[in-house]
Amino acid sequence: MSNPIATFETSLGSFQVEIFVDKMPITAGNFLQLARSGFYDGLHFHRVIKDFMIQFGCPHSRDPNSTRAGTGGPPTGTIADEFPSNAQISNTPGTLSMANTGRPNSGGSQFFINTKHNSFLDFFSPGASKHPVFGKVIEGMAVVTKIESAQTLSDRPVKPIQVVRITVAD
Repeated sequence: MSNPIATFETSLGSFQVEIFVDKMPITAGNFLQLARSGFYDGLHFHRVIKDFMIQFGCPHSRDPNSTRAGTGGPPTGTIADEFPSNAQISNTPGTLSMANTGRPNSGGSQFFINTKHNSFLDFFSPGASKHPVFGKVIEGMAVVTKIESAQTLSDRPVKPIQVVRITVAD
């Protein structure tokens, strides 16, 4: 059985992501449930840092100017940390990684797409920051780069960048 493919239709173009349900069933399953329910549709990228990552998934980002963008999670609550020893996937460019508050079991709906190799964020590396990878961009990385290159003010895109919809093909 192959992994599902999620297509992100954004205001700057589309890209496709393989979702690693085979290696990260809890984290990937959480993302897929939210994507299939339409939770992500209409939200905006709320944190964009060149040569680092682009972050998405806060329900408060439906209003791209909300001061609460980046502080919320899904109505279903948080999920358990998933750090399997057989799925040590590094935070390389194009990978999707679960965002969290820094406390255990605090991931929810927010995730980021790495735009450089951020090995210090790997859950299996030394240090406090632990972010499991649950997918990878397989088509349209130029769109991710375009989002990463957007002009920002305090890490927020000056011109809002919306995810119109995410569709999932199994």
